[in-house]
Amino acid sequence: MNLSSILVITPSGHLGPTIDALNKLEGVEVHVSEEQSGRIIATQEAESIEAEVEGIKRIKALPGILFAEMVFHYFEDESNALPVELPVELDNNQSVCRTESACN
Repeated sequence: MNLSSILVITPSGHLGPTIDALNKLEGVEVHVSEEQSGRIIATQEAESIEAEVEGIKRIKALPGILFAEMVFHYFEDESNALPVELPVELDNNQSVCRTESACN
């Protein structure tokens, strides 16, 4: 899963319709908006980096968007997951040899 935070800027008069349009996009949710500046903070969840990039393109293509860029990105990578078996040093159920003589 990929999670990104996106800053969107729209003219202040278009804020309501832009928020509605963003919330209708799959995986996109608006969290904060500011009427005076036209700034919107949204998050997007996507299954892949490619889907995440396509999502940004969809946002940029919406009517009234002056600016839309990713400001934060997080992705889960199974290769970085914890190992199935804990190292001996972290497993309370296994003894650890502190010195060579203790292991013999």
